[in-house]
Amino acid sequence: MDAFFAAAEQASKPSLRGKPVIVGGLGPRGVVATASYEARRFGVHSAMPMGQARRLAPNAAYLVPRFAFYRSISEQVMELLRRLSPLVEPLSLDEAFVDLEAGGVADDSAGARAAGERLRADILAATGLTGSVGLAGSKMIAKIASEEAKPDGLVLIEPGTERELLGPRSVRILPGVGPATGEHLRRAGMTSVSDLVEAGEDELVRLLGRAHGASLYRMARGHDDRRVVAERDAKSVSVEDTFDVDLHDRVRIRIEVERLAERCVGRLRASGHSGRTIVLKVRRYDFSTLTRSETLRGPTDDPAVVREAAGRLLEAVDTTGGVRLLGVGVSGLADYTQEDLFAQAVADAGADTRAEPETGADAVAEEVAEAEEHGPVERHWSPGHDVRHAVYGAGWIQGSGVGRVTVRFEEPWSGPGRVRTFSVDDPDLEPSEPLPLVRGETAA
Repeated sequence: MDAFFAAAEQASKPSLRGKPVIVGGLGPRGVVATASYEARRFGVHSAMPMGQARRLAPNAAYLVPRFAFYRSISEQVMELLRRLSPLVEPLSLDEAFVDLEAGGVADDSAGARAAGERLRADILAATGLTGSVGLAGSKMIAKIASEEAKPDGLVLIEPGTERELLGPRSVRILPGVGPATGEHLRRAGMTSVSDLVEAGEDELVRLLGRAHGASLYRMARGHDDRRVVAERDAKSVSVEDTFDVDLHDRVRIRIEVERLAERCVGRLRASGHSGRTIVLKVRRYDFSTLTRSETLRGPTDDPAVVREAAGRLLEAVDTTGGVRLLGVGVSGLADYTQEDLFAQAVADAGADTRAEPETGADAVAEEVAEAEEHGPVERHWSPGHDVRHAVYGAGWIQGSGVGRVTVRFEEPWSGPGRVRTFSVDDPDLEPSEPLPLVRGETAA
């Protein structure tokens, strides 16, 4: 898919079409998840610090990701791929390998090209978004072809032409060659793929080790025998948050861990799994990262069990000095659950429950109630997220601050809408589910 997150936002927000759009974390430590092609003209790209992006493109629209919305579109696209072949290997929400031969839809280059063009048309009709297709005899070359096809194109690399294609390219184009390996090869005088072929397998093995060197040599010669794997078993489910300002208050840190545990369980259940091992990740003020885990007697998807385990793990971590990132994960996944694990989890941890401070839902509820005694809890309005007003209908948050929230009222199939400003606690304004991009489809 082309600039997927940003393109989905442009498709759902008529006023942003043709304009630079940047999706990612908006805090001082946020990074760019996706930049629209209009934003890329200013030099903005994925994984760039958001502060740098704002300096390069100060007038772009900056939006918080809506992952549930993107996932719903991804599911539509993946279903179209599965109609082509039973062998579909998703790499992410917006990218997958498909074995066309296994689907019987392409016996030659002409058939492959026709299937690719039909796929692009079907994706556009179903989602309103564009995708780029790379066709080749191997995963590596198909991936390269798909990059060359962007945006909104199709590139077919004829089998037998792989070495000619790869020869002049940078070594970084090959799978497994990241910045460190690329620099190692550069120091050895190898910057292009043809340099790797000329150096020979023995030299690459000497430089990189047996497995990596031999694999890289085969790929440099255009040989990639990796097969498309239909199902890649998930090993873990996790969520994490990076905070704009280091957290120092122990109660606040505990509340954030509880919230992350709830989100993690939501994602765990959505995947149809349960898990045995609860993992807590803490990145401290000095960038040191600690990971603590606890294994239960059986798999669970009970939020109370995961919350309690994450809370116990937090008690063993020194947060003096501040915390910049927290994460909660579940591993050891299974497709069934074991009931009544809470008592077992406490026993396995060897915890003296008489000495343990409260870390469960009751403690969080008590803290929230105490906070509410000191004043109302202000709703948080994230830029780009969906809302509905009792009078003006569907819209999205354009910005908020100083007790006010600005909303643009428009729908994917309307023209650019009007902007109105409300109090953040306006009773007529509520968060809402995203509207479908194509009229008549079901929203996520």
